[in-house]
Amino acid sequence: MATDILIAPSMLASDFARMGDEARRMQTVGADWLHLDVMDGHFVPNITFGAPIIKALRPHCKLLFDVHLMISEPLQHLGDFLAAGADQITLHAETLTHSQLMDAIVQIRSAGKRAALALKPATPVRPIFRYLHELDMVLIMTVEPGFGGQAFMSDMLDKIAQLHKEIRRQALDITIQVDGGITRETITQAHAAGATCFVAGSAVFNAPEAAQAIAELRQLTTTPR
Repeated sequence: MATDILIAPSMLASDFARMGDEARRMQTVGADWLHLDVMDGHFVPNITFGAPIIKALRPHCKLLFDVHLMISEPLQHLGDFLAAGADQITLHAETLTHSQLMDAIVQIRSAGKRAALALKPATPVRPIFRYLHELDMVLIMTVEPGFGGQAFMSDMLDKIAQLHKEIRRQALDITIQVDGGITRETITQAHAAGATCFVAGSAVFNAPEAAQAIAELRQLTTTPR
């Protein structure tokens, strides 16, 4: 399975009035990916931005665009996000039937992009084991999706561990990402459970020195599992 540590600052915590500058800043301070939370006000209560904003950001940043679709009808908009410059698209398991998910994966793969699946805290992990061989990443939400700045839900650690164990059993190369409440303490816990990609919002964008914050988060994940 994937073992490289990845730090993916979430643009949800950026200064929206300076998004181009903020995206460029993340590229210079050592981020691995740029996490882009798309919310529709329906699947989650908040509204953020859509494909036009991602398209506008694309020329400003060479990092992998990790686009997390927290929307009720992802298939209707998938082509727009692929065309806008998404490098990886994360779909929510709760929004798709089996056939819709398979169609979405085919569409993403046909565009040469990475496919990922996200789970809300209340969604069990075992039912998605059947799809692991089709995916590049699974995102375990460690807060309720919709707003930044929430506290890490420690009861999600068991879900991460279950997923990590199954990926190892199937001998797959899949990234486990966690999103929500990532701090110096919780990143250590999540990494110990099996996660290797960490979405960090406030911990990076609100830090006095973003480069130092990223370096410290990365250092805290050096202990072997």
